[in-house]
Amino acid sequence: MEATTPKQSRKLLRTSQAITCAVLVAFAAHTGFGIGGRGLNSFFNDWVYNALVLVAAVSCLLRAVRLRERRAGWLVLGMGLASWSTGEIYNTVHLAHLQNPPYPSLSDLLQLLFYPASCVALLLLARGRVRHARASLWLDGIVAALAVCMVGEVTVFHTVVAAGDKSETPLQMATDLAYPIGDMAIMALVASVFALTAWRPGRAWTMIGAGLGLAAVADSIFAYQNAAGTYTIGTALDALWPAAALLIGFAAWERSGARQEARLEGWRILVLPVAFALPALGFLVYDHYEHIDGAATALAGMTLVTVIVRTAMTFGENMRMLRRSRHEALTDALTGLGNRRSLMHDLEVALAGPRAGTPRALILFDLDGFKRYNDDFGHPAGDALLSQFGANLIGAVAPDGRAYRLGGDEFCALVSTDAPGAGRVVAAATAALSAHGSGFVVTASHGLVLMPDEAREPTAALQIADQRLYGNKNRRQATVVSQQTRDVLMQVLQEQQPELHEHLHEVSWLTLTVGRRMSVDVQDLSEMVRAAELHDVGKMAVPDQILGKPGPLDDIEQDFIRQHTIVGERILAAAPALQSVARLVRSTHENWDGSGYPDGLAGEEIPLGARIIAACDAYHAMTSDRPYQAALRPEQAVAELRRCAGTKFDPRVVEVLSAEIEAGRALAPEGDNELEFPTITAPGAETRADHLIDPG
Repeated sequence: MEATTPKQSRKLLRTSQAITCAVLVAFAAHTGFGIGGRGLNSFFNDWVYNALVLVAAVSCLLRAVRLRERRAGWLVLGMGLASWSTGEIYNTVHLAHLQNPPYPSLSDLLQLLFYPASCVALLLLARGRVRHARASLWLDGIVAALAVCMVGEVTVFHTVVAAGDKSETPLQMATDLAYPIGDMAIMALVASVFALTAWRPGRAWTMIGAGLGLAAVADSIFAYQNAAGTYTIGTALDALWPAAALLIGFAAWERSGARQEARLEGWRILVLPVAFALPALGFLVYDHYEHIDGAATALAGMTLVTVIVRTAMTFGENMRMLRRSRHEALTDALTGLGNRRSLMHDLEVALAGPRAGTPRALILFDLDGFKRYNDDFGHPAGDALLSQFGANLIGAVAPDGRAYRLGGDEFCALVSTDAPGAGRVVAAATAALSAHGSGFVVTASHGLVLMPDEAREPTAALQIADQRLYGNKNRRQATVVSQQTRDVLMQVLQEQQPELHEHLHEVSWLTLTVGRRMSVDVQDLSEMVRAAELHDVGKMAVPDQILGKPGPLDDIEQDFIRQHTIVGERILAAAPALQSVARLVRSTHENWDGSGYPDGLAGEEIPLGARIIAACDAYHAMTSDRPYQAALRPEQAVAELRRCAGTKFDPRVVEVLSAEIEAGRALAPEGDNELEFPTITAPGAETRADHLIDPG
């Protein structure tokens, strides 16, 4: 025999349920409207009734056998329904034929076993859904359970007690009370579970709750009618019990949705506790005029107390949620630093508060090289690096500052400090936002504004800092491009003329020394040294036999030599970052008296950097062995420089260079280390080199 497919099994299940529902409708039509006549009373009231309850029990038991999920719960619930069904069958087969059937009997015991079985099954089925429920939902469950017990006590339990026959034995009285007590316990448990699921129990639990609720309603009506002596077998009331059992049996095969966190939101936070509190309040008011029993009064009071505790807990949760929302609104989720909104708030407090005059520094940072790091190593690694940078920045600006992340790779610091202190903070923060390793280098550019000296409102401060940040960033990028181009050209020169490398290094050092002594701007000083390193790049176009010729050069050879500055300018100008360097290289062979080349410039027409390079280049050439001339001693070269001052060289440049040489400060450091220049660190303005130069 071929196994049935899931689709076929589902179709068979739905067909069986449809047939069962049709039988239930027929049962209800007979008991409610007498359809079929009295001749069918025994068939419907005995066998159809019992069969419907038995079908519900079998449905739950089959569910436990076929599916592993929540098997224990459905097994216990199926056993409870089976016990109920067995009690009904025992009553039909045996007790109904006795002249004076015993009470309580085995039938009562079997039917009463349904209640504890149902409670255990509900706990087993609800275990996974309510395991992580919040404390407020547990309180909602307690409120719901107390309210249900209160209503049940007043409407059913009290009625059963009041209608009790004094001739009944204690066991008979206990049996009478066991049914309403069981219904109250089950409905209290159902209400609690519904509350713990934030009143979103799902289809299966809704059907279980509806079935148990319908059974409780039927029991309550039966209790009233039995107390009044008006109950008769074979009425519409009898259809409620099998309908309740079938709802439970059908619920066993409903698919359970994905488990979600129970969240009680919106008006339900207030409406549900109030809805449970109103009956309690109503009973207490009623008790003022018409006395109700003490148990109902106690339950009503406990319900109101629990609602008050629940309301207080809701208020506390809302306050914590408000604080958390405020914190999240002002905090960057990745680094834990303040975000842009937090920065704006702190700036407004700093610039408008009672300490508005306190010196402060606002520093913006933007990472250089982070995008490449992110692309190469992935976003998780990038996030980890940003998080580490955030922690580093906190330490760098402590204890008088606060760090922020404005988004992406932008950071910020607001520090209580003066201008000198701001420089130290910038250095520490830049180091904190830098990292290097195999295949990557990440650094930071910054923009600094001093408050309140340079800005007195947050927007203006941010604008100034932002402008300076990107000005600094552009200069850094230009420097990087310039450095890369310089490295390429220097390598080409070294490959073509190895002996030229030392010459260029010496000339660059002399140029740096003289430029510093003459208080040249940092930017101009950097361009000047680059030009000194590359001033002979145009000689790559000059044939080697001309460069190495031991004797005098003829006119054609002189023309070749005179073209090398123009060629050098053309080569360097091809790189936009080196255009200013290219202009200096072009003028490095102009003479003070106008007799130089290529443009015949004279005096101050010649750029200062070119004048310094020319003097330094001449000094090093005179003190080096050449194919056409032996090296001079330093004092001889200085004497020659002074002799040519005013004609070939700028007299002021010659005096500074001569003084440095005579003082022994013109010796280049050993090795091929790249020359380092002062960087712009003074807060907020066009920084000059003056404060970095030792005037002595």
